[in-house]
Amino acid sequence: MSQTQQVIFVVPPYVHVLDLTGPVQVFYEAAEYGAPYQLQYCSFQNQVTSSAGMPMGPVKHFTQVDPQPGDMIFIPGMDMHYIRSEEFKAEHVFFDWLRAQHRQGVIICSVCTGAFTVAQVGLLNGRKCTTHWKRVDEMQTTYPQIVTQHDRLFVNDGGIYTSAGITAGIDMALAILEEQQGPLFASKIARELVVYLRRGPHHSQKSVYLDYRNHMNVAVHQVQDWLIANLKTRFTLDALAEIAGMSTRNMTRTFRKETGISIHDYTTLLRLELARTLRHNPDMTMEAIAQKCGFRDARQLRRIWQKDKLKNNTGSFISP
Repeated sequence: MSQTQQVIFVVPPYVHVLDLTGPVQVFYEAAEYGAPYQLQYCSFQNQVTSSAGMPMGPVKHFTQVDPQPGDMIFIPGMDMHYIRSEEFKAEHVFFDWLRAQHRQGVIICSVCTGAFTVAQVGLLNGRKCTTHWKRVDEMQTTYPQIVTQHDRLFVNDGGIYTSAGITAGIDMALAILEEQQGPLFASKIARELVVYLRRGPHHSQKSVYLDYRNHMNVAVHQVQDWLIANLKTRFTLDALAEIAGMSTRNMTRTFRKETGISIHDYTTLLRLELARTLRHNPDMTMEAIAQKCGFRDARQLRRIWQKDKLKNNTGSFISP
């Protein structure tokens, strides 16, 4: 992957504007915060009008962009009348180009009915995917080779991302950002966008980094940011209260009110999540993982992990 990652947005005819601009804003803000993203735009028609009738200026032809392995191509949703048309199905040169980009390792991302484009290319054959809830049955019927998910906000199958309708594209973009830049960075971008950070059961794994961030309290966000970045550090409630600019009593009460969980329980969940990630590193011992996550020792980590497993029926990577 090149040092700068291209995020290429296809602007198709009759595009749903928010399908396009939602992910655009996520990666624009990420670049503003210093992430190595370069935004590009292309189309397969010279003049584009949105599904709502908004005219859009000339966009460079897709053959004028040069995606590299690891870059991303976003395909937003379009009006279904156009997707069903022979005009759309005749865009063979664009379909061949998209197929070639996937072969060379470019990540393909679709929003809403943009999944119909990816399916038309044949890239979803045998894969799991999703689309807008109103179009799931039509997609499955039109492309019986794919496995359409009815209850998912977005799906990643082999480097091809598909998402449900409209604002789900923002959730998907933030999730990709979390994978590439880390949860703390993703949470900062979401907060910049004034987006609630809760993602639900649409993803294969829920993220504790995001599940308790669906509030707008700046002071509590500051405490959460500090905890995520300093898990191995021993802290006191008084020190956290100073970060929040509150009294200790007010800070603990406000934290629980805004997140629905105590500071102690939230910190424990953060440490367990980090431990799950580090457990995939065969070079790290349990003692090293425990130290990195802020547990006293491996024994405490195993005990807390087992308690969490029994309470929430979660899987375990911890050996006896």
